[in-house]
Amino acid sequence: MQRQPLLAAVDLGSNSFRLQVARVENDQLYMLDGLREAVRLAAGLREDKLLDQDAQQRGLYCLEKFGERLRDLPHEAVRAVATNTLRVAKNAPEFLQQAEAALGFPIEVIAGREEARLIYLGVAQGLPHGEERRLVMDIGGGSTEFILGRDLQPTQLESLYMGCVSYTAQFFPDGKITKSSLKQAELAARNELQSIVTEYAPEHWDIALGSSGTARVVNDVLEQNGFSAGGITRDGLENLRIQLLKAGDAGKLELAGLKPDRVPVLAGGFAIMYAAFCELKIEQMRPALGALREGVLYDLLGRFSHNDMREATVRQFMRRYHVDHPQAVRVSTLACGLARQFLGDIFDEEEERHLRWAAQLHEVGISVAHNAYHKHTAYILANADMPGFSRKSQQHLSMLALAHRGNLEKVRNQLGVMRDQALVMSFRLAVLFYRNRSEVELPEMQVQFSGTKFRLTLAQEWLAQNPLTETALGDEAKRWKILDISVQIDGA
Repeated sequence: MQRQPLLAAVDLGSNSFRLQVARVENDQLYMLDGLREAVRLAAGLREDKLLDQDAQQRGLYCLEKFGERLRDLPHEAVRAVATNTLRVAKNAPEFLQQAEAALGFPIEVIAGREEARLIYLGVAQGLPHGEERRLVMDIGGGSTEFILGRDLQPTQLESLYMGCVSYTAQFFPDGKITKSSLKQAELAARNELQSIVTEYAPEHWDIALGSSGTARVVNDVLEQNGFSAGGITRDGLENLRIQLLKAGDAGKLELAGLKPDRVPVLAGGFAIMYAAFCELKIEQMRPALGALREGVLYDLLGRFSHNDMREATVRQFMRRYHVDHPQAVRVSTLACGLARQFLGDIFDEEEERHLRWAAQLHEVGISVAHNAYHKHTAYILANADMPGFSRKSQQHLSMLALAHRGNLEKVRNQLGVMRDQALVMSFRLAVLFYRNRSEVELPEMQVQFSGTKFRLTLAQEWLAQNPLTETALGDEAKRWKILDISVQIDGA
């Protein structure tokens, strides 16, 4: 992948949409330009889990502006990620189609733990190297991430379904803050935290850090009003709690450091912060400089610097599931070579990576059961936590794995695109030719694909000497008929 002088990250958060542009210099990032808009996407998520039109329009308008700023950058230099609200909204696919058109770049919906990993990466890059054990908490608009880590390596990742926008809408819908509503919000958050209390107890970390808007605004309010001498403290939160109840409405608060755009979601964010201090027994928390968008940028930089997290994840999965490494290499090499012939110049780097990864991982399901192992593989790739991969990428890997053997009826609705048809055929042929799992000498092959017809030409003498493979190729031709695609096998 050709290195880019500028990289950009777009964070479609549940509270704010953010854009960050950075200059690359000697494997370091220097932040150049940042834009932020309080879209409050989570506020538009109705009880039926549908995102209302007002929230969608706010998001699209913001992305159009971001798109103008990014217009001159190549696609590989920009990574856009969406978080909790678009993870849970039932109409997210329809919105994302419009959002990608407005932004001009693909948008990845990332899983909660992937969001947590990227947050930690963004935070850790802004800290000195050291052996101290860190707890990082990031209160977003629709979810809150908790991470334990040391230096640049996260060791524990969690994402809980509670955020400053969603909690404000649920417990403080009219802006009023009463003893009852604040207590209910805090209890709800403390209940959510019960699932992680043991793993995130104080004996597992040395320092607590808060990233993103809620942590920064709470820190500013506590310090500038004399509630805390440094950072976010338990005593400082108690003082702020008194002020919230005294005002009875976040809009009536007159506190130094409280930015106008944070007022509408302060109550929900405070309740989550207060609950975390109580349940995890935090006494002091420092605000962190980095957050998700910085993590996305550094992760993107890694892809240009031969430090792609996705490659590391594939290697880890191969080890975890005891994949036959020589066979995986044989199949992936042949599959990519055939796809290059089938697709020619339109076979891009990202497609090649996806095909190679799918081929390297296609036998992970054997660790579950050999019978129908491709189905087990497909389930694992679609549902496992795979650091570096978006949900869409995992679904694509899953589809390729499911389609690499057996009938094609099971993926008929997913193979409407010519490029995917060519990838699947390449994958299936590679598995077919290496079915004996050894370094056989293969004949020279000429392959073509027109969109309705595959053509494979290889030496007639080789076919005659390998009748089992010749029969398997005939069976393969029959399987593609269900997609109205013909397969022609010619002997040279």
